[in-house]
Amino acid sequence: MSLSFDLNDLEVLTTNAKQIQDKLLEDILTLNANTEYLRQFLHGSSDKELFKKNVPVVRHDDVKPYIERVANGEPSDVISGKPITQFLLSSGTSGGKPKIFPINNKYFEDMTFIYAQSSSIISKHIDGVQEGKAMMFKFSRAPSTTPSGLPVSSVTGSYLTGEYFRNRPSNHFTSPDEVTLCPDNKQAMYCHLLCGLVRRDEFVSVAATFASTLIGAITVLETHWKELCSNIRSGHVSEWITDFACRDVVTNILGGPNLELADLIEEECREESWKGIITRLWPKTKFIQSVLTGQFAQYIPTLEFYSNKVPLISMVYASSETIFGVNVNPLCKPQDVSYTFMPNMSYFEFQPADEGNKGEIVDLVDVKIGCYYELLITNYFGLHRYRMGDIVQVSGFHNNAPQFRFARRKNLVLSVNVEATTEEDILKALNHATDHLKSSDLILMGFTSYADISNLPGHYVFYWELKSNKVNGVVKLDNKVMVECCRVIEESFNYIYREVRTKDKAIGALEIRVVKQGTFDSLMEFFISQGASASQYKTPMCINSSEALEVLENSVRARFFSDKLPPL
Repeated sequence: MSLSFDLNDLEVLTTNAKQIQDKLLEDILTLNANTEYLRQFLHGSSDKELFKKNVPVVRHDDVKPYIERVANGEPSDVISGKPITQFLLSSGTSGGKPKIFPINNKYFEDMTFIYAQSSSIISKHIDGVQEGKAMMFKFSRAPSTTPSGLPVSSVTGSYLTGEYFRNRPSNHFTSPDEVTLCPDNKQAMYCHLLCGLVRRDEFVSVAATFASTLIGAITVLETHWKELCSNIRSGHVSEWITDFACRDVVTNILGGPNLELADLIEEECREESWKGIITRLWPKTKFIQSVLTGQFAQYIPTLEFYSNKVPLISMVYASSETIFGVNVNPLCKPQDVSYTFMPNMSYFEFQPADEGNKGEIVDLVDVKIGCYYELLITNYFGLHRYRMGDIVQVSGFHNNAPQFRFARRKNLVLSVNVEATTEEDILKALNHATDHLKSSDLILMGFTSYADISNLPGHYVFYWELKSNKVNGVVKLDNKVMVECCRVIEESFNYIYREVRTKDKAIGALEIRVVKQGTFDSLMEFFISQGASASQYKTPMCINSSEALEVLENSVRARFFSDKLPPL
């Protein structure tokens, strides 16, 4: 596959989606039919109909023993027709402990291809992008290894420490590689910001893999702006930046004292409100790029506040298992993002999500607009008809390739009775509730939830971390506003929740527990200590771990309950 890309490729791929998918499945089966895993179902055949009839739909637990055998040193042909060279680590926050997935360099060929595709699409919609750099907040750390010595790392970490990143044609980031590859994430974040401030006239976009990282960057800026200004004014990097490679390259970028720039930054940061701080400090910013779909939709209002509503773009839908597709309409509202699936990435199948996994499984080109499906993937590296747990809704087609809106993770639901409240339900309710925070000049910085059934009737608990939208502002909790937020969340939930809550009185009043600032950083540290990937961490939307709940409970500063039953 060519690693370059132009928009004609997009048209060819999406027009010939069925033919490309059929050929890709044939290639995968030809390559892998004699692996130990597939041979028991296909007996060496690469026939599509036999594949559909005999190969079972599986979850991670079903294939985990095969993956672990390769990780422990058995030959790759247990699951893969080509050598497995490393393992990707899932984030570990969607469904419990991190999982590992086998790959080789083809995964990064696909990633490089999709990045080129994304860049071409953005360039079509936004002028002048190619002439500028991006302030990119990416982080890496040394991979761990399997018992057989193969590296294990997150997608981001594997890419950053691999040849495709190292050998890219040019550096389009304001930070040099020494900063991106700094193993200490705190030092790296500070130096990303310092390089971005010094090179403020060179870049046109701000980017991070996940929106939560951008919120974290703003928090660090708010905490350290005086120190950053001092570094720029003196031309010296703070002494606590002890990574020598990082320190040397950033000192070179500083290039000596710059009083004028330090004064300019200080003037902006001293303002009472940080509304629009991104475009005030970096006026050439044309867009912000990050994942803003699914659980990251919660950060859209906060990023709009800090960015003066420059375009927020979600370009790529990807996972540790495979890459799915791209957003061909990057300037749409972030709440309306759909991804066009690329038929050359993996073989995709879809099972109707509302039929209890009993509906007919259909191919990529046979999905129906408006319907919800659970994703099944077959890739080159040993996953066959693998149930992703992602629920997507078909929103349209680009030529013959369907476009999907990410709806929710399948198992992320709250329930204390017969109701099932999905990720989609939670995010919709949250958007309605946070509108009511504006009157208190408060911003929601992080949230999670759980179903408390320790007493009857059980009830939903939401943990909120709030901050003032004024610099050094104190978080003042207005009881009336917070109770109203509780009420609005309940009113936004589905009919079954409202009926069970109102008629049957089988669900108690919804509760919001406000936690101290910094609590969600502590939650992140807890999950990382349990094996989650630092570079791919996502705050879980629903908490099931008693230890994680303890982290939250130790920081609760106030509790509020809905004071009315929701209308039916």
